[in-house]
Amino acid sequence: MGALLRPWLPSGPAPLPALRPRRAPRLVSKDGRCNIELVHGERLAFFLVDVWTAVVEIRWRFVLLLVVLAFTGSWFFFSLLWYWIARSNGDLESQNPTEGHARCIENVHGLTTAFLYSLETQTTIGYGGRTLTGHCGGSVALLVLQSLVGLFINCFMCGVVLAKLSLPRKRARTVAFSDRAVICLKKGRLCLLLRVANLRKTLLIGSHIYGKLVRGCSTADGEALILDQVDVNFTVDAGKDNLFFVCPLTLYHVIDRASPFYELSADTLPLQDFELVVFLDGTAESTSSTCQVRTSYTPQEVMWGHTFLPIISKTKTGKYRVDFSNFSRSVPVNTPHCAVCFCSESSRMTLFLMACCMLGGGGGVEQINAEPDLMKNAAVPLSTALQGLIRQISLMFVKSSSGK
Repeated sequence: MGALLRPWLPSGPAPLPALRPRRAPRLVSKDGRCNIELVHGERLAFFLVDVWTAVVEIRWRFVLLLVVLAFTGSWFFFSLLWYWIARSNGDLESQNPTEGHARCIENVHGLTTAFLYSLETQTTIGYGGRTLTGHCGGSVALLVLQSLVGLFINCFMCGVVLAKLSLPRKRARTVAFSDRAVICLKKGRLCLLLRVANLRKTLLIGSHIYGKLVRGCSTADGEALILDQVDVNFTVDAGKDNLFFVCPLTLYHVIDRASPFYELSADTLPLQDFELVVFLDGTAESTSSTCQVRTSYTPQEVMWGHTFLPIISKTKTGKYRVDFSNFSRSVPVNTPHCAVCFCSESSRMTLFLMACCMLGGGGGVEQINAEPDLMKNAAVPLSTALQGLIRQISLMFVKSSSGK
């Protein structure tokens, strides 16, 4: 049995090892931001293709600047048109209109009063000092046009502000992943574990967890390429989808022959160059908005032979207490040295037990119980175990045929 486990335990106390420098920059940062820079010459053209999304995604300072420029710019633009109408009709003081002159706009004597009239018209203030007389058809058409443009600007800017306020980015920041992942035995299987916690009392409905293993390289010309994106399935004891996300959960990925971590060992893990990106999709209960939380783990942030400390306990009053001080802390445990040897020797053990159980109609079980040292030598070659199993099946078939 000692050959099966071949435990790997770090010597000394359990302090976290120092992280080695990465060979390549992260693709996804710990807070979920993608380390991608888009460079193209026609940036304005890409902006105009989807104006709404581009405006919603810009920073708040630029949104506020856009609101100020949109309103003041429209007021000033229409004030020039009102000034032009008043000047064309001879309403300005500099034109010395006669006493019985029919004005297009009352009390518009210059550019300043034209700007005030444009502001009052578009915001529907209506102080009563400057009014439209109706003697000029062009002024009526301009009034209708400015009202429609002002209505469109109001709707667009209010929509942008509401859309930015309802973005789920702030909600995603209230979901935390553990700083490090660990590899240890869980229910007799070698697993990669990490933790995720919802920092709010409101739930995430329909939560779905999955991962991507990203490996990058560079060409001879120095061009960075992202070659492989391998799916990494995560699950919890409660299932994979529609999680009851009321307390911190421990996600685990079984390292078997189908796992991309199957070839790793405790010695080769720190030398690898990959990035494990973990995603959590869910719908916020309070706003019904879908959000995605991302984080990533490098090989130096994966602790082989460690397990997480417990963080959930029960108080005297009957409430469940979550201690986030131990959320990312781990302790060393007895763990196989590599995944290949663990899976291979587990298969040999299974075949050996099957062959023993078939001896003498169950006498193999009595033999194992009578000779405990036999289990220590269970790590026989795989071919030998298979040959023994086939031999026993053949003998049973021959006996059953001769009995008939």
